[in-house]
Amino acid sequence: MAAMPTMVFEAGPMEVAVKHVDKSMIPNLAKPLMVVAPKEAGAYPVIVFLHGWNMLNSWYEQLLTHVASHGFIAVAPQLYWMVSEPDADDIDATKRITNWLADHDKGLAYVLKDVFKLEHVEPDLTKLAIAGHSRGGQTAFAVALGLGDAKTKLELKFSALISVDPVAGVSRAQQLEPKVLTFEPDCLDVGMPVLVMGTGLGPKHIGGFPCAPVGVNHAEFYRECAPPRYHHVVKDYGHLDMLDDNVPYIINNCMCMRNQHNTKDLARRTMGGAMVAFLRAKLRIDARELIAIYRNLELAPAVLDQVDEFLPCLVGRPDPSSV
Repeated sequence: MAAMPTMVFEAGPMEVAVKHVDKSMIPNLAKPLMVVAPKEAGAYPVIVFLHGWNMLNSWYEQLLTHVASHGFIAVAPQLYWMVSEPDADDIDATKRITNWLADHDKGLAYVLKDVFKLEHVEPDLTKLAIAGHSRGGQTAFAVALGLGDAKTKLELKFSALISVDPVAGVSRAQQLEPKVLTFEPDCLDVGMPVLVMGTGLGPKHIGGFPCAPVGVNHAEFYRECAPPRYHHVVKDYGHLDMLDDNVPYIINNCMCMRNQHNTKDLARRTMGGAMVAFLRAKLRIDARELIAIYRNLELAPAVLDQVDEFLPCLVGRPDPSSV
């Protein structure tokens, strides 16, 4: 029986394990990692997920657990903490972590078997996606575009990109280096399908700079993406509302405009479900859920803004694998 499209917005059928891995366990590891994986035997697509500015990778555990419970392995490096590194360093570290996934001796397969003690859970590195939130969403684009220096060559191929409320800087005049946005439509050709997710409250501020300023946020990233591209906006939620419930008070309340109704779970389920539907469409060639959601945005737990220009990309295609 085919899955109902709303099922992607609920926890998936698979029990999930979460482990943190560092150099004390894996000496050749470029950065500490959080790995989130299904416990059920099988070979699963892999998502490399990049945290936002001065965020901890562990603050995305609930979001990534939702995705993993539907049959994906998430690998989330801790790129930096407190002392922000240049984005060129993040790009290089992301490429090194990605290459490590395939290491025959102590790569991701070793971690799943010897650290997780999951004998029959394997990564399918032919189905690999890159994703990120905020600054990490910008870094994901930079990696896919081949920006940064060339000291590390990317040895694996990404097949899909997800950017969660991406931010390129504080303004058009103050972008992160290397710059991703060019302010020309359809110019960011990353060679793969892209899902851009935004938040309705991200461009609003609570006293200082907004966390996702107009002109360098999700709307501009989407405008500049070359097709195939996909977009939705979680209308009533803020830039950090997909983080775990137990993040520090100052992060939850004092940095970005947020939803005031303590319903972050709805934002996580909406974003996590959209990620699952997109990844199934692009990595597993099953677009039924993605088509159903964008034909009826009311299926999502949180309110999604209507994106009219998106619908012609979905409606009327007889073969879901072509979406």
